[in-house]
Amino acid sequence: MKTSNQNAPPKPWRQFAPWQLPVEVMIWVTVFGLAAVANTLVIVMDAGRDGMGMPVWKPVVWEASSAIVSLALLPALFGMCRRWPLHFDTLRRHLLIYVIASVVWSLLHVVGMVLLRKLAYAMAGGHYDFGNWPRQLFYEYLKDVRTFSLIVAVHQSYEWFWRRWQGEAHVLDAPDDGSAPNPAERPERFLVRKLGREFLVAANDIEWLQAAGNYVNLRVRDRDYPLRSTVTAIESMLDPARFTRIHRSYIVNLDQVASIEPLETGDARVHLKDGTVLPCSRTYRDVLKPR
Repeated sequence: MKTSNQNAPPKPWRQFAPWQLPVEVMIWVTVFGLAAVANTLVIVMDAGRDGMGMPVWKPVVWEASSAIVSLALLPALFGMCRRWPLHFDTLRRHLLIYVIASVVWSLLHVVGMVLLRKLAYAMAGGHYDFGNWPRQLFYEYLKDVRTFSLIVAVHQSYEWFWRRWQGEAHVLDAPDDGSAPNPAERPERFLVRKLGREFLVAANDIEWLQAAGNYVNLRVRDRDYPLRSTVTAIESMLDPARFTRIHRSYIVNLDQVASIEPLETGDARVHLKDGTVLPCSRTYRDVLKPR
């Protein structure tokens, strides 16, 4: 096995990481855009085949409004997926959350697209009638739940692949009873698995940690290694002489701290030696300064 300082991330990972968010946005915009165009063409072709005169702008408005609202709802849905990820061991516990979320998604989607359609029709001098709301809501939910499920499945699969491409950490020699480890039981190294390779990351090489849903990202030399844990649990495993909590979502290696910038709100900013700036809440500020 190799140590972390001997394993630079693969070149494709380095090249893709800065573009990850723009690429994801572009992909989803393209997917919903192409679906809207295809659905519009189908509606226009069906209307022409049935001999029904229909202005092209109407199906354009219908499909565009649906796509726009769906795209606007994606960040909240992805945030929920990260907060309550679906795994074999969490499926039963989180399934109800996703069922409720699918109903909320459909309601927001329908209300949003109806408002956009009414606005577009009003600008064209017309009136949009959604029809019988209870019946239409049920009909739209039957369609939306399929879209919702597909988005969740794609996002969860992508997150799974991304963690394994980037590298996913595991605690070595964790206590079996789930209790907080004593100093002799604190892991000195973490096992990282990445695309079939395994290597070790020294605990003291961790620069800072950030909570991310059911994971804690270990920051080591410009790389994030997700660890399946809570920030409180991992805090108990780290050496308190070297690591300290500065925020409900952040733990920092004291050796990496360059300065502390107090804020008028009572909070602070922690500046690290590599230029990274982390938030420090007032709860932990007074504890951090003497450290």
